Amino acid sequence: PYLRHDYPRERTSVLTWMLCAMAGGFIMQLALGSAWFGSQLALENQFGLSIHGLRQGWIWTLVTHAFLHDTGFLFHAVGVGLLLYFLGGELLPLLGPRRFLGLYFGAIVAGGLAWAATHWRLGGTHLGAMAAVDAMLVVFACFYPNRQMDFLLFFVLPVRVRPKHLVLLLLGLDLVGLIAYEMLGAARPFEQLHLDHSAHLGGMLAGWIYYQFVHEASWRTAVRAKPDERADRPAPSDAPGGSGAPTPRDLRAEVNRILDKINSQGFASLTPQEKRVLDQAKDALSRR
Repeated sequence: PYLRHDYPRERTSVLTWMLCAMAGGFIMQLALGSAWFGSQLALENQFGLSIHGLRQGWIWTLVTHAFLHDTGFLFHAVGVGLLLYFLGGELLPLLGPRRFLGLYFGAIVAGGLAWAATHWRLGGTHLGAMAAVDAMLVVFACFYPNRQMDFLLFFVLPVRVRPKHLVLLLLGLDLVGLIAYEMLGAARPFEQLHLDHSAHLGGMLAGWIYYQFVHEASWRTAVRAKPDERADRPAPSDAPGGSGAPTPRDLRAEVNRILDKINSQGFASLTPQEKRVLDQAKDALSRR
């Protein structure tokens, strides 16, 4: 049954649509800022997050600011897009499209609210989706705290770090930046990087809340992996449809259903529960 050819065509992922929307917003900013139109400030004033706009009741800017970036610093848009691409590619198969979008926009709003609370008296404008990237990094670190991450710092220096250590480092830097610079309205080092520490911390908090209370669709913390299990994957749950251990027959039937779903819709369509069932079946086979 897994060799039939009437499978539905794979749909464009929500991550691809998100990246296209960010690229479209940036292109619009560049176009409206050209000599043909004069200035892109009208776009940023209407859709960028600002204290003036919030006081005018422009609530939509809590979301739309994530699709705009600083056109004078290309790395702002490119860097956020690359981070979203790599982290989103890892998390989308685990979370599924709905929860991925919920995490993304929840972190955007949380970061915007945290920034607005910090700058209510100082004023200013906030652009970019870095709060969502920070939220995804926290969720990724919760899933894979000890996985080795290799990347090029500033696209030059090779760095190897564990996700849990990277999150703690960024958390400390953002706390220092928030207290020592942002809350005081003082000039910050590397001002051209547009490091709005309050928005970053709001995104991190949203990611932690999602993992602790939303991911398993129940109000309890996620179950920790047993010491003899791999530390780089979420702990498998119990039976596919109940609280006790599944019988071999039930497990085989559930695995067949999941394999059929993979062939018809792709691996990315699996829910976290279905991925745990596959892990459970693999562990059961390895013990034979």
